[in-house]
Amino acid sequence: MKIKRKIYWNLCLVALLAMAVSALITALLLCQDLQTQMRQSVMTEVRYLESAMDVSGEEYLAHLKSRGDGNSVNRITWVSPDGAVLYDSFADSESLENHKDRPEIAAALKNGRGESVRTSRTLAEQTYYYVARLDDGSVIRVASTTKSALATVVHTIPVMIAMGILIVVGVLILAEFQTKRIVAPINEMDPDDPKAGEVYDELAPLVRRLEKQNETIRQQMETLREKQEEFTTITENMREGFIVVDSRGDVMSYNKSALKLLGIPVEQADGYGQAGNARAGLQTGTAETHGHAADTGHQANFNIISLNRSENFRQVVDGALKGTHCEQMLDVGNRHYQIIANPVAESNGRSGAVVVILDVTEQQSREELRREFTANVSHELKTPLTSISGYAEIMMNGLVQPTDMGRFSGKIYQEAQRLITLVGDIIRLSQLDEEKVQMEKRPVDLHMLASDVVKRLQDVARKNQITLMLTGKPTVVNGNPQILDEMIYNLCDNAIKYNKPFGEVEVNVVTVKDHPVLTVEDDGIGIPIDDQERIFERFYRVDKSHSRQIGGTGLGLSIVKHGAIYHKAKVELKSALGEGTTVRIVF
Repeated sequence: MKIKRKIYWNLCLVALLAMAVSALITALLLCQDLQTQMRQSVMTEVRYLESAMDVSGEEYLAHLKSRGDGNSVNRITWVSPDGAVLYDSFADSESLENHKDRPEIAAALKNGRGESVRTSRTLAEQTYYYVARLDDGSVIRVASTTKSALATVVHTIPVMIAMGILIVVGVLILAEFQTKRIVAPINEMDPDDPKAGEVYDELAPLVRRLEKQNETIRQQMETLREKQEEFTTITENMREGFIVVDSRGDVMSYNKSALKLLGIPVEQADGYGQAGNARAGLQTGTAETHGHAADTGHQANFNIISLNRSENFRQVVDGALKGTHCEQMLDVGNRHYQIIANPVAESNGRSGAVVVILDVTEQQSREELRREFTANVSHELKTPLTSISGYAEIMMNGLVQPTDMGRFSGKIYQEAQRLITLVGDIIRLSQLDEEKVQMEKRPVDLHMLASDVVKRLQDVARKNQITLMLTGKPTVVNGNPQILDEMIYNLCDNAIKYNKPFGEVEVNVVTVKDHPVLTVEDDGIGIPIDDQERIFERFYRVDKSHSRQIGGTGLGLSIVKHGAIYHKAKVELKSALGEGTTVRIVF
């Protein structure tokens, strides 16, 4: 029951009860007052009669009768000392019985005064008798008959009902007004600020509890907000995709990376969010409620399958929703993703799943490069070892003429040197990969270092009919001289090997916008566009037949690339087939 209705009916009940009690008491007091007045009137009349009878006797009664006063409202009776009725104003005295045994008369004959009250059971009337003894011993009695108190109350019932109806209407109107007035401060109480406005003293404990509860709620909301902001910050800055779904597969939350990895355009993602917001608004009843929830992350109610309909993706989600940890690989375009889904169970028995999307494209590429590198290393090591083993076997079996012994020994030495160079390059690449180069960095004049490399390669350049020259000016970089020397040497060596007869190779060292720049430019055979992205991979050769003829390990440009990474430099390649190649290293 509402408190307003309860107060209303309680006020009505109290008012009606007070009215009934007041009416009853008023009726009883009125009856008592009437009886008192009647008694006083009867006693006064007896005193008048007593005085008149003592003076005139029977003549006074005859005089009253002759005037017509004998038919007054009150009944007058004169009784002799022996109880015989001598006179009665309402009846013939001879027809009346002896009154000596009447209690009021007996009391008057004995004490001089007497009174009694007798009530009629049938007429609901009561008669009051008052008696006085005269000087001659007779008694004079006056009787007054009125309705009893109960009869009076019953007689006033119609009036009381009419008054009661008027009072009830007034009570209902007043109770309604008073109820609204009493309840108004309670209805107007602000739960967020209970002390504002009028507050009843009886509500003080409730107000204190509300204030304490509000403070607790504020603290909890602040904690939740901080945690939600922390969660949102973490998920939104994750490179990995993150999706939370319920037991039906509907997306409850996601981050931008999930849509980006799955190839969902921004416009389509906004459409998902708006559809989710609309459905959430219908469920909660207010857009404001959902807007607050949306601040904690991307909320939506679309199904996760709408993000990707591939069989692998579906299997992962379905398996997680059935309570099983699932992993699958997913290809989107030229990217490779690992989908990991784990089931989530809530305390109320509802279940869902958390789906994490990892971009493993680079990892798979590295694994592929590692496998390719292992195969290439095995092949490159096997070739010189096979040559060494073949020449040694021929020499061991004595099949070599003494005049050819030097030539066979030279072949073994060349293949051994090739093997040592290959192993050295592999070790150098491993060191650069793991950043375990033992030599410290120091200021190095890049121009002077390039000058030494050009001098060492002049004989090779002349042999290949190539013009090798150095331009620029002294430029200092902070680096490792040995690695920088190998980088410049490999660039110049490649520019000579893959050049045309009578071609040119220019090495230039300058400073551009406070950045040292090393440039090696040739006008040789150039590199096809399709091979330019892979030219710095280990053992990668554009023309394998030509590379076999000119030698080399196939690791030169890989050392250049990793050496640049070690020095935090950037390698730029520009090449056109048949026109030449330019490699710039910007430190």
